[in-house]
Amino acid sequence: MKKNSKILVAGNKGMVGSAIIRNLESKGFNNLILGSRQTVNFIDQQQVEHFFKTENPEYVFVAAAKVGGIKANNDKPADFLYENLMIQNNIIYSAFKLGVKKLLFLGSSCIYPKFASQPITEDQLLTGLLEPTNESYAIAKIAGIKLCQGLKRQYGFNGISLMPTNLYGINDNFDLETSHVLPALIRRFHEAKMNGSKEVICWGDGSAMREFLHVDDLAEACFVSMEDYNELDFLNVGTGKDVTIKQLTESIADVIGYDGKISWDTTKPNGTPRKVLNVDKIKSLGWTPTIELKEGIKSTYEWYIKEDSSKCKKD
Repeated sequence: MKKNSKILVAGNKGMVGSAIIRNLESKGFNNLILGSRQTVNFIDQQQVEHFFKTENPEYVFVAAAKVGGIKANNDKPADFLYENLMIQNNIIYSAFKLGVKKLLFLGSSCIYPKFASQPITEDQLLTGLLEPTNESYAIAKIAGIKLCQGLKRQYGFNGISLMPTNLYGINDNFDLETSHVLPALIRRFHEAKMNGSKEVICWGDGSAMREFLHVDDLAEACFVSMEDYNELDFLNVGTGKDVTIKQLTESIADVIGYDGKISWDTTKPNGTPRKVLNVDKIKSLGWTPTIELKEGIKSTYEWYIKEDSSKCKKD
């Protein structure tokens, strides 16, 4: 990519898309096309095709998606399957038809079987049953990988895919009904501290193990891959290190300064027992994560407090 290349970041309002934009702007890229729900409905094929014909991007980052945590995925499987299939199919196929030089599609580590061997290597895709609570989202993302691979094999289209682990950071979703575990815990412990609550009850038993990657580290991985990776196989993106949900909650409580009791509701699901990625392939490109988990939690919490305060002032 050149500094003046026309680069579309689809999903620029979200956590991932906004991080990609910050990364590109910090490197001097000055011809960015922003694609969000406010500018184009990515579920509508005609709108997407018109958008591509009008804007004529050279490079595309596909960060647009319908996302959510365990509860949201479990409650609305049809929405997560349909909307994600439509969004990614419309963007990827329009990019192919209109001659985009290169496209990067972002999926998720939930594509892997529930009981995949740990750490998870890329070749474990489609080797077992998926985790039921996010099966619809996973199926959509698998379809996106296969579409990029199919277009490359059949037509030579340069579409690559990255599968990041659990993400967090600036512009995360902190809604308790639809967010992922880390931002949900930040909000719950913050509110518990503000309200003087003596107890916070968390889902599951705390034994599930998860890997967390700061979104700014993912953005750098996207840049490096867009510059240097052109192979058929997709790449995992993560830290290669995991923690138990119990350890995560204790770290968040410590950062926030909550000193009440942490209890566990074992009637609620844990999800996949363990999920940590093998990231040898992407590290071979020269990328490595730089933001440690507790440091990332602290900066994310600081951003959340500022956002929360600004909303209160507006109200």
